[in-house]
Amino acid sequence: MSDTVIYGFTTIVSRMISFLMTPIYLRKFKDAAVYGVYSDLYAWVSMWNAILAFGMETTYFRFLQKVEPKHKERVSNNSFVITLITSSLLVVSVLTFIDPIASWFAGDGNTGEYAKYIQYFVFILVADALAVVPFAKLRAEGRPIRYGYIKFINIFITLFSNLFFIVCLPEWIKTSPFWANFASGWFQEGWLGYVFLSNLFASVFTLLLLLPEILTLRLRIDKPLMKSMLVYSFPILIANISFIINENLDKMFFRKLLPGEYGETELGIYAAVTKIAVFLNLFVTAFRLGAEPFFFSYAKNENARHMYAKIMEYFVMLMVLVMVGIVVNLDWLKDFIKGNELQPDIYWTGLKVVPFILLNFVLLGIYMNLSVWYKLTDQTRFAVYISVAGALVTIVLNFLLIPIYSYPGAVATTTTAYLAMIGLSLFWGQKYYPIPYHFLKIILYLLIGLGVSLASFFIFDSNFWIGNGLLLLFCSAIVFSERKNIEQLLLQRKNNLK
Repeated sequence: MSDTVIYGFTTIVSRMISFLMTPIYLRKFKDAAVYGVYSDLYAWVSMWNAILAFGMETTYFRFLQKVEPKHKERVSNNSFVITLITSSLLVVSVLTFIDPIASWFAGDGNTGEYAKYIQYFVFILVADALAVVPFAKLRAEGRPIRYGYIKFINIFITLFSNLFFIVCLPEWIKTSPFWANFASGWFQEGWLGYVFLSNLFASVFTLLLLLPEILTLRLRIDKPLMKSMLVYSFPILIANISFIINENLDKMFFRKLLPGEYGETELGIYAAVTKIAVFLNLFVTAFRLGAEPFFFSYAKNENARHMYAKIMEYFVMLMVLVMVGIVVNLDWLKDFIKGNELQPDIYWTGLKVVPFILLNFVLLGIYMNLSVWYKLTDQTRFAVYISVAGALVTIVLNFLLIPIYSYPGAVATTTTAYLAMIGLSLFWGQKYYPIPYHFLKIILYLLIGLGVSLASFFIFDSNFWIGNGLLLLFCSAIVFSERKNIEQLLLQRKNNLK
């Protein structure tokens, strides 16, 4: 198993655990509004994670290659000092202004409750930020086993703490005097804070496990090197923030644009139906982790550009098939986001946007595929231009559409932003690094896949047999149109086996 597989596998497993916890949250929380608060706070966490990390992981690896071997420790020290400074500033700022911050998040809700949530998150963020450089150090030293071991411990602590507080303890209290006495006076069944506490336990324990790596670091600053690292990392920070805005701004400001319990409920529904698309999201993640090393290693081949174009075709083909496969099976997949016994079908009202959420993940995958050109030509400044442009579209349209159309407006905003980013990447990419993409075929796959999805959901009312019949017909059409390429691949494989 290669190092890249281990690093990527931990990321995918972590997301899968979050996905598998979703039905438990939806059944155990008292209503959709609670899940809306959960989604809102974690959207903000993703933003602050990017700010605190300050692009140090990418910067760390880049400068390890640039400096002489004897100066590598300076890179590690500088990187850790930067995250330590940003983390300290966050702790001081948030704890100083905890009341107004909690009041802003709470709106008409319980400010004291939000103050607790925010305190938990401050220390989660700090622990995660301080772990960035030690984890990067493990990767740089070629120690994937220790890296994976610590990551999996983090995952399991998060999982089992959640299960203990949300599932097991409430049941044990009902049947065991011991557990009833243990929980007496402090336990609140269905309290959202236990999810955040579980995350905090995992993050702090992870940081403790990384102490051997942390103790090798020194709080020493190499000023010239620090200046160079900050100059390099700042565009990465801007690009990361812009990307998170495109992904999460709708959730971050949803409750402000649709205030009150109605906004919380709508956000909960939106966040829940988005979880159905996790398989497509994991596909995009796996592609990003596996494709980027291949793109760089294959760049010197004469037919590299034709290969990249062919990869795009097959990528879109597979993504669209997965998209259609999910939509035509929504009739039974919807049970994954079933609510509690009082409101079992409350989240199902959002299923109408699932085809478009899936389409957005396909578009995101296309953009990631297109990004090969500025990485291979060392013109990563265009990543900033494109992501900032997408972020501006996201900001403007979310503030215009969410107050009127609720989460369908948020989904439409994301579609528009990704289309704009794809357009800009194509415009500059074909200028600086032309790749012969078969645009007509790609667009055709997208339109037919979306058409089949919409027909299955809106015309045939998610009928399992009709929907899967359409999927089978679509698969057959793709196999027929690609039969020559498939024959070539099979023949090539046969020759390789000889």
